[in-house]
Amino acid sequence: MQVVKAMKEYGHEQIVFAQDKKLGLNAIIAVHSTVLGPALGGTRFWNYASEDDALFDVLRLSRGMTLKNAAAGLKLGGGKAVIIGDPARLKSREFFHAYGRFINQLGGKYYTAEDVNIGAADVAQMNEVTKFVTGTPEVSGNPSPFTARGIYMAMKAGAGLKFGADSLAGKTIAVQGLGSVGYALCAYLAKEGARLKVHDINAAAVEKAVAEFGATAVSAGEILTTGCDIFSPNALGAVLNTGNVGGLRCRMVAGAANNVLLDAATGDALEARGILYLPDYIINSGGVINCGMEIVEGRYDAKTVWANVDKIYDTTLKIVALAREKSISTYRAADAYAEAIVAAGA
Repeated sequence: MQVVKAMKEYGHEQIVFAQDKKLGLNAIIAVHSTVLGPALGGTRFWNYASEDDALFDVLRLSRGMTLKNAAAGLKLGGGKAVIIGDPARLKSREFFHAYGRFINQLGGKYYTAEDVNIGAADVAQMNEVTKFVTGTPEVSGNPSPFTARGIYMAMKAGAGLKFGADSLAGKTIAVQGLGSVGYALCAYLAKEGARLKVHDINAAAVEKAVAEFGATAVSAGEILTTGCDIFSPNALGAVLNTGNVGGLRCRMVAGAANNVLLDAATGDALEARGILYLPDYIINSGGVINCGMEIVEGRYDAKTVWANVDKIYDTTLKIVALAREKSISTYRAADAYAEAIVAAGA
């Protein structure tokens, strides 16, 4: 991939490549925008098949963070980082100290937090060498419960539009991904009386969901095409594209995964099929609302955070209303909504 060309295409301010040969640390830090404030976005630890795959991921994720933070009403820009490698083999205090020092060199232009394969304990180790982190155990902690709550509230808003009432009782919801967010979401859904179909690469997580929530286990090959009212992708991104949306048997798509759709054309395809797509970075912003309060307010108040997360219900309704007003997909409406906020702050 041509890095400078890609930066121009996505509109990035800065991309940093970092390595510590001795520790096996290879990372890419992408600062997309600081127009509204310092860039905030988590660090993802993944064993990418290639450097191009890692760069593609961090470019899309960091741009998504600019839009997510803007749409959430945060005075923060967007950034993201990826660490390339096997977390089970590489993680150590020394490793995260080295990574934290690279974050520190950006001088507050980028704040990081947890993401895939990075937990609050890892962030705490970074925090031993840099102050430019958020979501530490001592302050706002694990953002996953807030992300799950936001998805749940957005689903209820979408259900009111699609099914005539915002109750999820009796609805069949196919949940792909049972990590900390996906599993917490299942707890909300089961409590309201939804019927769950679940899949995860971790068989133990599936077994636990079956036992605790009465969920039905679904294979990897079936999760996209199983009959349901709502499909909820909560694993990695680019799950849906123009080639596979035709196989969906749902009426709504709403999940916590970043970059659920490969591109805008996929959003158009969902719209054409009459499937309501609730844009990922609009509805999965609960975690950044939680973490961002430390940076924006310089303090932390959980009661305020929970109240702001619940407002995702109203933001979801705004996006769908904008899409209908402009006769565009909700994917495009979300971008228009967030980009207007960034442009106003420029």
